[in-house]
Order: sequence, then C-alpha cells, then structure tokens
Amino acid sequence: MRGRWEAGGAGRASVVSVLLLSLGVACGGDAKKPATPASDARTPLESTSRARRGATEGADSASSDSTTSVAAPKVRARDRTGAPRVLFLGTSLTAGYGLENPANDAYPAVVQRLADSANVAAFIVNAGLSGETSAGALRRADWLLREKPDLVVIETGANDGLRGLDPDSTAANIRALVTKVRAANPSAKILLVQMEAPTNLGGRYTQRFHALYAKVAAAEDVTLLPFLLQGVGGIARLNQGDGIHPTAEGARIAARNIWPGLRKALGK
Repeated sequence: MRGRWEAGGAGRASVVSVLLLSLGVACGGDAKKPATPASDARTPLESTSRARRGATEGADSASSDSTTSVAAPKVRARDRTGAPRVLFLGTSLTAGYGLENPANDAYPAVVQRLADSANVAAFIVNAGLSGETSAGALRRADWLLREKPDLVVIETGANDGLRGLDPDSTAANIRALVTKVRAANPSAKILLVQMEAPTNLGGRYTQRFHALYAKVAAAEDVTLLPFLLQGVGGIARLNQGDGIHPTAEGARIAARNIWPGLRKALGK
C-alpha cells in the first residue's frame, strides 16, 4: 500500500476498511471478562501486565531507527513503586497483534520507555484485546478497574466501525466507560484516542464516526488524543506482511503520536 492515511481527510483510502477488518478478525470478536487464575494472587492490573513489565524493564535496548529510537537502558529498570498507574484499554493495536514480542514492541510498551527516558513517573499496563468492540470494552471495564488506575487511555471503536454499528451507540458506550472509570477512581485522568471508520460504509457514516470522538471528549471533559495510526496506516514499510497491523517501527510512531498528550496528563 502507498500513501498516507490522513485522519478525517476526504481522501482516506480503502486501507481503512482492510485495517478494521483485521482488527475484527484477529481474535474473532469480543472476548468475555478475563478470568483471574486461582493460583494468582495478583490484582487485575498486575496480572494483566506481569509479562509486559518484565520485558519492558529488563531489556537492554529496543530495536529502532535514527528517528524513532526510544531506548533508554539506563532508566528502564527503575523502581516504579508509587508511580501513577496508566491503563491502556484497547483493541489489537494496543495488544500488539502480530508483533514478534508484543510485551516489548506494542505501542504501550514504547510509551513506557518514552516516559522512562523523559523521567516521567508512570507504570504502564497494557489491557489491549484483539477484536473487541466498545461494548466489549464496557463489559471488561469493571474487572480492569478494580485496582483504580490513575490514568486510563481508551482506544476503542475501530471494530464498531467495521461492523457498521450506529456511531451514537459507540458514543454511548464510550461515555459509559468514562462513567465507570470515574466511579472506580474519581480523580483518574481519562484520555480518548481518535479512531476512524471504513470508507466503504459511505461518507456520511465515516464523518459521523470521526466526529463522535470529539463530541464525547467535549461532553465528558476528557482529553482527545490524535488518531493512533497517523503517519503509519497505508505505508508498507511500517506495516506487517498483512499490510494492516503496524510493525515494531510503526508502533513506535504510534506511541509518539499520543505521547505528547499523555505526558501532559502525567505532568499535572
């Protein structure tokens, strides 16, 4: 695939449809609430992030090029006790579907390294789940929020767009997610990631879908982050062999797309 995928632009290519199709089939749709193993005494976020923490804190460096390097070997093993807990609730993009080492290469892990290299206190928890719709995220939320994260990044809705679900329904689910976060921790900061719908459902639908994120952000007084795959979607070298999911390099760019907004939230 060639060209750039410009969020909200009139010339979005059919790559949007293909991307969202993959998001939906990666794990066959919504998953049920994850079960906590009986032998695991960890809290939900600790259980979810166990493997990711080891890979993020123990690796000596991350593969990178000269423009997207975020490796910071001297600080990644730091003690994060007491650091704000940042929960990433998302789809296959957040989960790192197709990456050789999702625990180290998915964009939330890259965000952890960006935070460490900038000496910004944060403990990142990746709760991405492939194929999940906003309704599925809402069903999982109570379990994930039991540990009361300090900041929640919501990346959801792409699979709603794939299925042609009513944008008003997607918006209602996201608003309900925000309500759940605030009920779990009234002081939690909430960031919403802009997502896009496939173009084959017509211009009116894609416009409504694009607009729902800004409307929810304004109505709920949460921060709207840029489109996650800006500068990644449609660029062959930044995507895996399926031409859809980002490579490790693409994930690093995705992390940089949302890092400024996240850093600002962590700095308050």
